[in-house]
Formats: sequence, structure tokens, C-alpha cells
Amino acid sequence: MSVYAGIDLGTSAVKLLLMGEDGKIIRTVSKEYPINFPKPGWSEQNPEDWFEQSFAGLDELTEGYKDQLKGISFGGQMHGLVALDADDKVIRPAILWNDGRTMKECDYLNNTIGKDVLSKETGNIAFAGFTAPKVLWIKENEPENFAKIAKIMLPKDYLAYRLSGVHATDVSDASGMLLFDVANRKWSDKMCEICSVKPEWLAKIFESYEVIGNLKADLAEKLGVSADVKVIAGAGDNAAAAIGTGTVGDGDCNISLGTSGTVFISSNKYSVDDHNALHSFAHANGKWHLMGCMLSAASCNQWWMSDILKDKDFAGAQAGITKLGENHVFFLPYLMGERSPHNDPEAKGAFLGMRMDTTREDMVQAVFEGVAFGLKDSLEVAKASGIDIKRTKICGGGAKSPLWRKIMANVTGLAVDTIESEEGPALGGAMLAAVGCGAFASVEEAAKAIVKITGTVEPEPELVAKYQERYEVFKKLYPTLKPVYPLM
Repeated sequence: MSVYAGIDLGTSAVKLLLMGEDGKIIRTVSKEYPINFPKPGWSEQNPEDWFEQSFAGLDELTEGYKDQLKGISFGGQMHGLVALDADDKVIRPAILWNDGRTMKECDYLNNTIGKDVLSKETGNIAFAGFTAPKVLWIKENEPENFAKIAKIMLPKDYLAYRLSGVHATDVSDASGMLLFDVANRKWSDKMCEICSVKPEWLAKIFESYEVIGNLKADLAEKLGVSADVKVIAGAGDNAAAAIGTGTVGDGDCNISLGTSGTVFISSNKYSVDDHNALHSFAHANGKWHLMGCMLSAASCNQWWMSDILKDKDFAGAQAGITKLGENHVFFLPYLMGERSPHNDPEAKGAFLGMRMDTTREDMVQAVFEGVAFGLKDSLEVAKASGIDIKRTKICGGGAKSPLWRKIMANVTGLAVDTIESEEGPALGGAMLAAVGCGAFASVEEAAKAIVKITGTVEPEPELVAKYQERYEVFKKLYPTLKPVYPLM
């Protein structure tokens, strides 16, 4: 039996998964590494830690299967900047996706260069986490390091480079750099010029399922595997997770109710909404996707229950909730500002509509509904772009709540499917490795064979109508409060 390794290079740990050719998960391994915060709002890591822990994890993962390993691929934290010098040495610690130091550079890109230019060239506008603003920050603040740059790459691509010796990236991860022409799947010459990026610094572009090379001979010998093991390009974490949930067909949707929340919509055609409210990225299946990201999702319930109510009985708090679609309390889930669709770091959380008869259950219900309404905001933008969405998969910690799944189904009006495995980017990486090695003819074929739906919550027409009335009120709350947020 052939086996395939998927490596999910996360922010706090690397998670590795071994999958058989039948799609069954054989083993998972996790290895942690530190994250550094040199100044408030800064976030950095040492790329050598990624390689050391990933290689140690690979050794452990493949024990007993070393002669059967055929391919390795990746999902990984997006947007981070790794800069190498002419001797392939890391110049400075990697600046991560959640680093906020580039507000000045984003302001320059969005307002001096202009959002219209950025959107035309890349399909997106500048966010503090994106890669291109980080390059401009180094140029301005660390000119001695900027002068040394010979290559720039993303986190998972650094790992692929160490394993294969090939300077490569994939289309999905490159989409989050603000240097990539998403519509045409190539680097944008104009954005490179704007951001002082030399073309020779950039990696060769591959589709996520394409082979970039073989495992380096010395590493294969050290690992005890064949030197013919293939290294496949892989994908950014959200696109890899979408592969792992089977979100690959036109209009396929996945909602993640994790600490943050995402709406990921697969599309056969490239599209950009009028206000760049959603990210428009290349997908790992050779097509495209739209993605909305809420900065606070399941974390809203964690905050409300643990920090405010001091109650760990999450299930008990939901047991008394009975009046779905009729709650007079609204919750705005902007506890950390908001990205999609408002792109407003000043936004704040709020409860509105409390009365003397408001109960604890009303407040808990409002939190669940507020997150669902916030995710519906992104779905409405996608629908306005002409994408037909009939149902969605759901994953993440919040998806374990039957109540939240029911609320999501009726707020969105979509059938909500749960899936058998929630291994996310690591499983997606292993699936991409299997496709790259020829075990499946396409990403779609792999998803059909491997991803299993275990249950569905159908929307109830009467409840959908009630929630639509509530949503019409919810939509008015953010614009009403927006002028006062900067004063808080």
C-alpha cells in the first residue's frame, strides 16, 4: 500500500498526517514550536524551528511505513514573509500572518496607490497580514536586511524548499501575498514594481497538486525513505482545509466555526466583489474561491461563557433555548474588530435590545445568532457576485453544537452538512500528495472518494423566514454604530 504525508504548518505547531491510498488516516503527529512577540502587535517565528520539528515529525509519522511513502505535501499558515540571502540563509525571523506592524504600508497601498489598482492587479486590497506590505516595512525600517534579500517565500514554501531544494509556491498561497495576479495565475509585474520586489526573488508558481521535485537524497537517506518520494506544492491552510472537507465543486461552501470564522466558497470562475469585501484567491483544485473571514466566531461564545458568565457548562447554557427566530436581543460579534465584509479594525462587540424581561438564555442565543448573521454577511456578498450556493459543510469547534448548526441552517437558508473527518489542512495536504503522485486523477476525484458526510441539518422554511426578518434588523446595526466606534 502506498501512503502519503500531509504537513499542516500552523502558527503554534506543525500537524502531520499519514494517509493510505484508500483515504484512511493511519496516524497523526503534532510538534510545537515557539512564537515570539518582540513588540506589541508584532508576531515572528524562526523558520529553522519549522523545519526541525517538521522533519522530526515526519520521521515519527512514517515509522513502519517508510518504504511505502510516495509523496509529501502541505497546508500552511499564509501570508508570512521568509527572506533568504544569496547563501540561502534566513535574514531575519519570519513576520507572520497575525503581525500588525504594517498599518502605514497598508495605508500607502490602499490610499496612495489606490484600492482600484490593487484590485485590478491582484483581485484584493491590502491587509496588515499580507506579505507585500511586510516587504515594504523591511525596506523602510531595516534597509540593511532589505539589501540582502535574494529570495522571498511563504512559510510552507520554505519547508518545501528545505525538503526538495526547489524554490516553489502554489497559486492558493501566492494569492495572499498581494503580488499575485489571481485572475491569470501569475506574478503581477506592476505590484512587484510598486512593492520594490525583484522578479528573481519570487518562486516558480505551481498548481497545488503539481510535483515540484523529489525529497533531497541526503534527507531521504536520513529519514530512511526512497529518494523517489515526491514533494507536491501544497496549498495555503484555508484552501488545503477546503480540500480536506471536499469543498471543490462550483458553488461548494464550507463554514468554519473555529476561534475565528470563515466562509469558503469554491467557484469555477474568477470573480471580485465591488468592495473587495471578500478575498478572491486561486483554489487548490485549479479553479478559484471567495473567502470571508470573521475575526471572532466560536471565541465569542468562549468569551461570553467563560470570561463573563464564569460558566463552563456550555451544553447546559444551550438547553433552555427555545425561541429560535424570535429573540429580541442582538449581538454584534466584533470583539477584535472585523475583517469580512466590513474591514474595520475599530469595530466593537455589542449587545442591543435588552429589556427587563431579557433572560440569560436570550443572551446566549444572541451570541450564537450574531456569529451566524456575521457569516451570512459574507454569503450575501458571494451570492451578489452570482455564485449559487445551495448547501454548506460545517467544521470547527462551534460546529459540535447541534443548536449552533440548527441556527446556521436557518439563518443562511442552507442545508448544513457535517463530515466524518475534521483533520483540515493536514488531510488536504495528504490528498494533494496523492493526486500529485497519480493515485487520483484530480482533486475532485480524491474528494469524492475520501470525504464522507455524516449528517445534515435542513433549514425549516418558517424559521428561515423569521430569521430573515431578524437579519434585516441586524444589517442596520453596524452602519448605525460605525461613527461611534472610534470614540470608544
